[in-house]
Amino acid sequence: MAKRYEIRLAGSGGQGLILAGIILAEAAGLYDGKFVCQTQSYGPAARGGASKAEVVISDEEIDYPKAIQPDVLLAMNQKSLDTYLSDLKPDGLLLVDATFVTEIPATGAVAIPFTRIARELGKEMAANIVALGALATLSGAVTLKSLRTAVLARVPPGTAELNKKALAAGIAAARKYLKKSATNKIF
Repeated sequence: MAKRYEIRLAGSGGQGLILAGIILAEAAGLYDGKFVCQTQSYGPAARGGASKAEVVISDEEIDYPKAIQPDVLLAMNQKSLDTYLSDLKPDGLLLVDATFVTEIPATGAVAIPFTRIARELGKEMAANIVALGALATLSGAVTLKSLRTAVLARVPPGTAELNKKALAAGIAAARKYLKKSATNKIF
């Protein structure tokens, strides 16, 4: 990992991105032993307005808490992709929810239908946890063990089983993507 690794999670209020940012920060800081800073912003409308969480992870002390040029952008809707794509590092990981993002850049994007996967599990609100599983698998920003521990420590009582399934589904979707992209490479 670079000395400073920046992640931006963006979407609409109600998609659980603030909670996802907190979980990601706790996985990195409490369980992986990294330096971490988590910030968040959201519009005045709790549901439907813009929502953003940023997590900065480092092996050293962090001197500025916000993402300047993210290594990872998770866009859970089209507006977030359109707003934040230009900030992503040129070689950064672009991860989009294919359920709501329809205009995806031709190259370099990983499109996984997080919300559809969560609906199939029975609760659309678990899309944030599905996305975290994929993000951790594809980026290596936190270990999967730490992420699982952080998820189970943070989710509401009575939702542990759903969130375990959501996390596993996100990991599986990312591994499927990696396997498919590896077989499509031309040597």
